[in-house]
Amino acid sequence: QLVEMSWDPMTRIVGSLGIYTKIDFKNRRVAEAFSTSHIFRGYSIFMKGKDPRDAHFITSRICGICGDNHATCSVYTQNMAYGVKPPALGEWIINLGEAAEYMFDHNIFQENLVGVDFCEQMVKETNPAVLEKANNTPAPHAEDHGYRTIGDIMRSLNPFVGEFYREALHVSRYTREAFCLMEGRHVHPSTLYPGGVGTVGTVQVFTDYLVRLMKYVEWMKKVVPMHDDLFDFWYEALPGYEMVGYRQTLLGCWGSWQDPDVCDYDYRTMEKWGRAMFVTPGVIVDGELVTTSLVDINLGIRILLGSSYYEDWENERTFVDRDPLGNPVDKRHPWNQTTIPKPQKRDFNDKYSWTMSPRWYDKRTGKYLALDTGGGPIARLWATALAGLVNLGGLVESTGHSVKIRLPKSATKPAVEFEWKIPQWSNAIERNRARTYFQAYAAAVALHCIDKALSEIHTGHTQTWSDFTVPNDAIGCGFHEAVRGVLSHHMVIEGG
Repeated sequence: QLVEMSWDPMTRIVGSLGIYTKIDFKNRRVAEAFSTSHIFRGYSIFMKGKDPRDAHFITSRICGICGDNHATCSVYTQNMAYGVKPPALGEWIINLGEAAEYMFDHNIFQENLVGVDFCEQMVKETNPAVLEKANNTPAPHAEDHGYRTIGDIMRSLNPFVGEFYREALHVSRYTREAFCLMEGRHVHPSTLYPGGVGTVGTVQVFTDYLVRLMKYVEWMKKVVPMHDDLFDFWYEALPGYEMVGYRQTLLGCWGSWQDPDVCDYDYRTMEKWGRAMFVTPGVIVDGELVTTSLVDINLGIRILLGSSYYEDWENERTFVDRDPLGNPVDKRHPWNQTTIPKPQKRDFNDKYSWTMSPRWYDKRTGKYLALDTGGGPIARLWATALAGLVNLGGLVESTGHSVKIRLPKSATKPAVEFEWKIPQWSNAIERNRARTYFQAYAAAVALHCIDKALSEIHTGHTQTWSDFTVPNDAIGCGFHEAVRGVLSHHMVIEGG
């Protein structure tokens, strides 16, 4: 007998997701599952006819969580369309702002939302035998994080009363402060523009950022070993748990953090500067890194209608038939998308969501792949590890099979090295573990960027913005990693 159960809205992720299922409790299996969005997502319709210079201010409002990621991606897109390259200092400031966003969001999501699933209160209600085992299991890295047993870790995660839970709330405060020092306002930046930023780069502002960053570095030296202990215990305590959230390894990462020494925002050199990003873009299929080329990634994107409330645009105008390199551009590519809403009653046999079905076309097999981001970090780390391209002065190093993260000495803790290794599975635990390691990764990247920014100041290169003229006709695209997954923006300008 199948039991219908639904969760709508899923309040941990803003409230626009609904899950509808039929569950076979006797055999402990989900027989049917549908995911829906009841909030209108055809945001591109609001952009038609607008001044392209307003794009980042408008698109940041797509989301109340990752608005700055959208603003940043929009600025990247405009830089390409306008043919403008920001001064190096402006680029380092954007990188520092986005690093602070990763640190903030992953912290609050991991510790104050995900952590609840592993807290004492939750485990006591759902798996009391596991809690008993946890209370009698010493934590292997107790000296690093201060919790003697796994049960002590679980108690620290109890909402609003647990020590670690409350400490994480404090961390979310000063990481947002760090963000605002760079981008002006969280989460809808006030100082990001095409051509650079309006932030005035001074020794004072970077020192204020660095003070907060080093607090976070100290925090990471506690967080990473603590989560390793917790997640490793979970595998041991609940055999078979590796199948929770398990799926085929189909991962997509669009890259993050530009290197201003390489990036010129020219589509014709995009493959080169994309591979110089501090998180390597890539598509991974069954453990194989298929490509690290942003040109390949761009041309492979398809927006399919799926089960969404939109009309087909097959008979609408084609805006771009060739990219600047002469490659053919598909009708289903975002450059050629025309958003035509068609509201209707939800029907799980036909149309039931306001979200379309983005896919990546694998030209090797002719398949449209539903790439997973794993919430962002696991795809970023996996692609970066396999590519072996990143080496930030020893702070971050990708080895071809892992990513090494080195954090310097901080107030009370010595220098440490963490190593994220490509896991055996793509599952819920490993997605969570990757989120913790990427927090440390973001901190290490921020250390690199602040060193570069201060070097610019010390050599007298204080300009943060470059002038530009909006062309009458142009196209552009931008690639970035929103905190929780891939993000790309595409723009077509006609008549200025």
